[in-house]
Amino acid sequence: MFRSPARLVPFAALLLIAAAAAWMFAQEGSLPVIRVNVNLVRILATVKTVHGELISTLGKDDFEVFDNGVKQEIAHFERQTDQPLSVALMVDVSGSTAKDLGVEIESGVKFLHALLLEGRPDDRVALYSFDDSVKEEQSFTHNFNLLTTALRRIHGTAGTSLFDAIYLVSHELERRQGRKVMVIVSDGGETTSKWTSHDALKAVQLADAVIYPVVVIPIMSDAGRNTGGENFFKWIAGGTGGRAFFPQLNGELDRSFSQIIDDLRTEYSIGFYPHDVPLTKDPWHKLDVREKSGKLQVSARNGYYGESETYSAGSAGSSVDGDVRTKKKR
Repeated sequence: MFRSPARLVPFAALLLIAAAAAWMFAQEGSLPVIRVNVNLVRILATVKTVHGELISTLGKDDFEVFDNGVKQEIAHFERQTDQPLSVALMVDVSGSTAKDLGVEIESGVKFLHALLLEGRPDDRVALYSFDDSVKEEQSFTHNFNLLTTALRRIHGTAGTSLFDAIYLVSHELERRQGRKVMVIVSDGGETTSKWTSHDALKAVQLADAVIYPVVVIPIMSDAGRNTGGENFFKWIAGGTGGRAFFPQLNGELDRSFSQIIDDLRTEYSIGFYPHDVPLTKDPWHKLDVREKSGKLQVSARNGYYGESETYSAGSAGSSVDGDVRTKKKR
């Protein structure tokens, strides 16, 4: 959002006055220099029993959060049904997925129906397709008809830039408010990306987004199948607090989308201001989110990029640099 320069002048003047006053007090030796990290680290978490049943009734005092091994005070807590949701639905249209694309699209339509027509009015979805490039098929909207029309017109081509798709869509999500989610429908193949898997994960972490891959496996037997893509999706989903699904192309695909919606409707939002955290040369901070009784399983992001010995983070979710952006579908 752009603001008029005229409206910024009074605020800038106040900043100058405050800075001058601080300098004067400092000269008199009465103002101590205190280093304070005011960056709120946000975490989305889901909690389940050992049998996989979702738990949505916990409170702030049921959780513990550790940053680089140091316990933190939870400053923000709410159940996620109170926050708007931005979902990037990303569909792999590379040649290896073309024969199954019709089934995936129809399951995607059912997913959009349940998410938008039965969900909150301020939830938004954007549609992206990717092959050897990344295309925005429909920008963020709550309009079910626009999204389904865009979804049904996509078609299979060649090449797979999976890492690029995750990296670039992360930039789009980073500008959104509230909860941010990627739902990726793909066979896990990767052939043409400029960015690496670690670039992709870092971009997702900086966007405070959660990934739910729906991995459509073309060959069900393990013999002769390259499982690299499947392992990548398990790794990146786990790192963001999501989970990967591996459905067969029948009712299991619909169930996978339904389970994603269940997760999204039972999330917790947890936030803390880092304090007394031991810094290293690495800006990556390891997070550990626990349920105090130890009887429940918590899924949450495993870290964030923050302060290090040589870098003071501008924000816990600040943007990464990059010169590539999604191509707008005309």
